[in-house]
Amino acid sequence: MINVILKSVAAGLMMLPVFPCASVMSESATPKIVPGEVWKDVAGDTINAHGGCVLFSEGKYYWYGEHRAAVRPVPQEGVTVYSSPNLVDWTYEGLALKASEKAGDDIEKGCIFERPKVIYNPRTGKYVMWFHLELKGQGYGAARCAVAVSDSPAGPFSFVKSGRVNAGKMPLNLSKENASVRAGEKMEWWTPEWRSEIEKGMFTLRDLDGGQMSRDMTLFVDDDGKAYHIYSSEDNLTLQIAELTDDYLDHSGRYIRIFPGGHNEAPALMKYDGKYWMIASGCTGWEPNEARLMVAESMMGEWTRLPNPCVGENAEKTFLGQSNYILKVEGKENAYIAMFDRWNPKSLMDSRYLWLPVQLNGGAVSVAWIPEWSPSTWW
Repeated sequence: MINVILKSVAAGLMMLPVFPCASVMSESATPKIVPGEVWKDVAGDTINAHGGCVLFSEGKYYWYGEHRAAVRPVPQEGVTVYSSPNLVDWTYEGLALKASEKAGDDIEKGCIFERPKVIYNPRTGKYVMWFHLELKGQGYGAARCAVAVSDSPAGPFSFVKSGRVNAGKMPLNLSKENASVRAGEKMEWWTPEWRSEIEKGMFTLRDLDGGQMSRDMTLFVDDDGKAYHIYSSEDNLTLQIAELTDDYLDHSGRYIRIFPGGHNEAPALMKYDGKYWMIASGCTGWEPNEARLMVAESMMGEWTRLPNPCVGENAEKTFLGQSNYILKVEGKENAYIAMFDRWNPKSLMDSRYLWLPVQLNGGAVSVAWIPEWSPSTWW
């Protein structure tokens, strides 16, 4: 009788469902990333961490992202966080930052959390999160950035403040003497005259007193510990790069404009071969477009536009995705992963993740479409 029971238990265990994680198992049992598929965490639940970033800390990778509902009008819960030892097997750690239940709070439930990025400050011992915030009931009119802080990479993060960027401050590469004189005027968009005024800072001056708009964004920490906030500004027409204070909780007042009127968003940065490389996208709503690659000798210097870095199937549409973040693989030299989101506007929760290795060839940067690959063996 005991043998019968044991056989029944064993049979039952064999019938338990096996849930795929962000990886699949090949014949050699090597965990692999499969871009564009539904990714599950170790509990079998669909990973819900869109537009985010990955930070290595305390021996683990932490993945932060937007919580998104299956139906677009449903409010977000906040910013989710997952942890992993290997970039493929992810454990849900909960909400790193929760939407507030208090009416009138900046992050009141019903607001929009987008593009959360987290960096660690060794001077203060704090984990600092910045994100694009739109206030409840205001659509995309607020165009704010927001900051939160935590003692732990998994949170909980405490909300600090939100607002626009560098109110009353002129960019380093635009003087008032050479700036537009038509900041208060309404002009027909996309005319040569309008484009000229945009390049001369027409919208920069328009927003000067209240601060610069900040939408799609990322963070970057340089080798010297200086941190930068890179964001789409001026009605998404111009990218700006703003230096953060030493505690990473505010802006220092130093910032530049790059590619004014270029209509760039979704910036993602890395440093390689002594240069700064940025992948960004055009502005076509939820629809994919061709990626842009940019390079500079210094963060606050001159940036040059290069051809599309994507190669392979659907490269002209960024693999049907949009740039988001470039993470550095811990313990490996010149090993980077470009993170893209394949947005599904009908169900943002079902938006897919496209993670692909950045390929570095003789000082050049590219990202090729690979149907499946393993971080443990790629480099």
